[in-house]
Amino acid sequence: MARRPGVAHMKVVVLTGPESTGKSWLAAGLQQQFGGVRVDEYVRWFIEQNPRDTCLADIPEIARGQLQWEDQARAQRPALLILDTHLLSNILWSQTLFGACPAWLEPQLLARQYDLHLLLSPEHIDWTDDGQRCQPDPEQRLAFFNATRAWLEQHHQSVQIIQGDWAGRQAQAFAAVAQLLAE
Repeated sequence: MARRPGVAHMKVVVLTGPESTGKSWLAAGLQQQFGGVRVDEYVRWFIEQNPRDTCLADIPEIARGQLQWEDQARAQRPALLILDTHLLSNILWSQTLFGACPAWLEPQLLARQYDLHLLLSPEHIDWTDDGQRCQPDPEQRLAFFNATRAWLEQHHQSVQIIQGDWAGRQAQAFAAVAQLLAE
């Protein structure tokens, strides 16, 4: 994207990785610290509205909902856009849970500009059941982390690993976003 002098460029930060690693908590903290617009996980809203087991046929609706929320936020042109997730999570969860994924999701994801992915490690923190989560096994969460990291690296996405205890995660995320905003 060509940048015009005097025109502010919207910075887009994505929090990604396995469940129960602090993505939503950090997204809220980043918004409180730096301002901007935050987009939550559509799938959480979807599950609340549809209290049943999610199936492969739900993935397109969930993905379209996530895209719609993201597009509505992008249209506001904030200086900072904070995404609690994006289509990569939909892709990986679909593959993990159902062994398949709608083919259109990855091209849609690759067509969008993201400035920084904060990839949260599942190591050194406990899993918390919230009624929607389904990977209490640390090995499953680590496999999801590794799949996320592999995809981001394969597609040459800007990524910063966030790890450690809660205070360390917050400090790392805040420093990464501060650096991004200074660029």
